[in-house]
Amino acid sequence: MTIVLGIESSCDETAAALVDDGRTIIAQRIASQDEAHRPYGGVVPEIAARAHAERLAPLIKAVLDDAGLSLADLDGIAATAGPGLIGGVMVGLVSAKALAMASDKPLIAVNHLEGHALSPRLADASLTFPYLLLLVSGGHCQILLVEGVGRYRRLATTIDDALGEAFDKTAKILGLGFPGGPAVERIAATGHAKAVALPRPLLGSAEPNFSFAGLKSAVLRAKQANVHQDADIAAAFQQAAIDCVIDRTRKVLGTIARPSALVVAGGVAANRSVRAALEALAAEHGLKFVAPPLALCTDNAAMIAWAGLERMALKGFTPDPFDFVARPRWPLDPDAAPVRGAGVKA
Repeated sequence: MTIVLGIESSCDETAAALVDDGRTIIAQRIASQDEAHRPYGGVVPEIAARAHAERLAPLIKAVLDDAGLSLADLDGIAATAGPGLIGGVMVGLVSAKALAMASDKPLIAVNHLEGHALSPRLADASLTFPYLLLLVSGGHCQILLVEGVGRYRRLATTIDDALGEAFDKTAKILGLGFPGGPAVERIAATGHAKAVALPRPLLGSAEPNFSFAGLKSAVLRAKQANVHQDADIAAAFQQAAIDCVIDRTRKVLGTIARPSALVVAGGVAANRSVRAALEALAAEHGLKFVAPPLALCTDNAAMIAWAGLERMALKGFTPDPFDFVARPRWPLDPDAAPVRGAGVKA
């Protein structure tokens, strides 16, 4: 049995987990920073990095204690090495380097996006390559063909904002607090989506990419008009976003060979309405639909540990060097063609 310690610190969740190659999450802990960032309506990088530095070591010890294990019992140390808020990424990666060096264990520097991309395989052993992945989070909105571990082909991306960012900004406009995504989903359940006319950017366009900046601006104008209920604005926004996601994903499905499944991952994958719409789209195309359990959608260390295990299982695996540099940006498909307007977000 191979056991890997995973460390996640790319944004505002400090997390550690122990996972084995039998897909068992032996122990995991997550220290949320919601209260620290709530007064600012979003994540403050300096506060996040400081919290990671204060919490990570005790969290790792607690996870090992929960499992009744020591560093000597582990087979590898995996940590998010990017992309993300560089201060937090550095805290996690330096900690992993120190642990790996002290225990003479392999270091696995994990791309945070790869953690999300492979997380459905942690929960579903029947999920095989290649599968079509909609990766939707606060910082990313992409459709990728996952051909294997370390083999990702980007087929679509956002040309401006990520979907999770649009959810968070909508929550801020409506004064719903932080974190924004779950707050929008809750209030949208009591609203009427057709009560507010909002745009569907790029709906029906020939290119498969996403755009949410215009939708976000339309939400602001709807709020400033002061004639709509907040719940209706939230419901209209959520439905407009879902319509765009389904239209763009359907567009990509029409351009590729049949994948093994349609998969969604990332923080926005926790949204039940988004999941339901994607499940219906998969059924429309006769595809299996896979979404990780809600606990594996948001940032967590179990997915990082699992990505480390997937890497270690590859033929010819070699550990990452101790001089591996933390990366604020790290595309899964570095060879993907640039798209208009996306800039560094691609």
